[in-house]
Amino acid sequence: MKILMVITSHDQLGNTGRKTGFWLEELAAPYFVFKDSGAEITLASPKGGRPPLDPKSNEPEFRTDLTLRFEADAAAEAQLDNTVRLDSVRQEDFDTVFYPGGHGPMWDLAEDNNSVKLIESFLAAGKTIAVVCHSTGALRHVKTPDGQPLVEGKEVTGFTNGEEEDVGLTKVVPFLVEDEMLKLGAVFSKTANWGVHVVSSGQLITGQNPSSSGPAAQTLLAALAKKAKSAA
Repeated sequence: MKILMVITSHDQLGNTGRKTGFWLEELAAPYFVFKDSGAEITLASPKGGRPPLDPKSNEPEFRTDLTLRFEADAAAEAQLDNTVRLDSVRQEDFDTVFYPGGHGPMWDLAEDNNSVKLIESFLAAGKTIAVVCHSTGALRHVKTPDGQPLVEGKEVTGFTNGEEEDVGLTKVVPFLVEDEMLKLGAVFSKTANWGVHVVSSGQLITGQNPSSSGPAAQTLLAALAKKAKSAA
């Protein structure tokens, strides 16, 4: 099993002067779901190299056993130091792609043509993909083969308006994930703020927030296993 994980390269939190990037739990939890299942993982980002970590995600209250495990894992850290450039990856080389969140993707991955084309190529190849939290925003320009918004008529989840309000960034982010999905015609599904929530809709799996990232990865693996079984 070959899994691609696409991480943001964006480190500025709007005009606040504060740093952002990827959310550590949303990389670490899925990473170990995949690694512990024996998958081969490739990390990619728009700029390549070491992607920016949202410093907030490594504050004591947001650390988990898996974020600590990631930081203590020399091989994982070496991979993170050397993410491949997004424009160099091809869906043909992977079974699936997973997008961790953090606020960074709202600025780069949401608008990145390489990312849009990559997601479209996975879906055109009949592969199942997963995005979590703010990376649901990376679907905003993704189209179906007939030119419709990918999420139109689909049930999806992602970082909610309520959660954005909780972290006080409603006026800072370029758009609100929930509002954007609704605008594109998606059926936006959510649970209570910060609750675990994962939605499967055809080839698309979405997770609501950081604590949903590990469960989203498990849902993705289960979908891939089911597909492999039916193809056997």
